[in-house]
Amino acid sequence: MTEKQMKTLRYHAYGEPLAVLNLETTTIPVPQANHIRIQVKACALNPADWACCHGFVPHILPRGIGTDVAGIVTGIGRQVTDVQPGDAVLGNVNFNDYTSAGAAEEAVLDHWAKIPQPLDFTEAAALPMAVMTAYAHLKALDLHAGQTLVVHGAGSMIGYAAVQIARLNHVNVIATAGQTFAKQLEAFGSTVTSYGPGRVERVLALANNQVDAVLETASASGALPDLIKMAGNHPDHVMTISDHENAKKYGVRSTFSESIAFPYDEVLAKYAQLAAEGKFEIPIAQTFTIDDWQAAVTASLTGHAHGKLVILFAD
Repeated sequence: MTEKQMKTLRYHAYGEPLAVLNLETTTIPVPQANHIRIQVKACALNPADWACCHGFVPHILPRGIGTDVAGIVTGIGRQVTDVQPGDAVLGNVNFNDYTSAGAAEEAVLDHWAKIPQPLDFTEAAALPMAVMTAYAHLKALDLHAGQTLVVHGAGSMIGYAAVQIARLNHVNVIATAGQTFAKQLEAFGSTVTSYGPGRVERVLALANNQVDAVLETASASGALPDLIKMAGNHPDHVMTISDHENAKKYGVRSTFSESIAFPYDEVLAKYAQLAAEGKFEIPIAQTFTIDDWQAAVTASLTGHAHGKLVILFAD
């Protein structure tokens, strides 16, 4: 019997994404135990995809891109009891056990949640990585209601999520961001200030010289000394998600120094429900078809998409 085939976007060697990625045909994967397979309706792109193309996390090749997806369940592995074929879900793609990922007509997930109405597939696909990364790092910072958090890079999608999660937990937030999302960040209840010269003094004035923690969520080469000053010269009160190279140098906490745990089951369904109720959001910048993947990758690589870029798949 001929195995069923699908389109998938993947790479066979490490290098620049546009140079190594190809849209090709491969066999539809069979989900292993505790995994499910979905017909992908939407796949959100993330900077992590391009890091993988460069070999940041070495794998046996070929390998696909796309960590965040939403779609319809088409297959379930052994021991899966909470969903069945036909259910609409969002979730995280398994990268370790399959040669394709989320940017494919079918994908295998190892973490998922049902999509609540009226959330659509595009909105759902935008959630997983931004929500999980922000939530896990905030949990590691162990902030409590009434404390003050600075989110540096709040215009990034992880920063945008972090501001909302912190505010939902009644943490005071000072957000450093450009003008693109300033009004939205203020609407969440944060105080927004700009980047650039004088940012330390501005933040400390807004915080009455009492900053309990700083979360750096965007590429911030050279920013860590200023962030440490914001935190009262306590490097251990600063957490960086992106500047791992300098974190150890300055004694700052980071994703890797903390061995951050991602509590998928605790988070995915909760924030999908909040998004469905209009109480949480991740902005969508643009959508593309899978055949227009090069334009999607090009837009993502600029680092100035101002929201999620999502690849959509036709029925």
